[in-house]
Amino acid sequence: MVQIDLARVERAIRFIRGDKVILDDDLAELYGVEVKRLNEQVRRNLDRFPADFMFQLTNQEFKDLRFQFGTS
Repeated sequence: MVQIDLARVERAIRFIRGDKVILDDDLAELYGVEVKRLNEQVRRNLDRFPADFMFQLTNQEFKDLRFQFGTS
């Protein structure tokens, strides 16, 4: 049985566009896989996910997020 560290999951949650999200980097780390492999599997199985399961950050959102990481 897999143990889930809830504190680790909570630390991974970000607020973007008013929604709680977990970035692919953090999700891959939680699952113990490479980001590339996680994204590859999602692309191969798009029909298994609801339409609002994921979105891509705009360039500005990405810059803002990087700034937040740098100051935290």
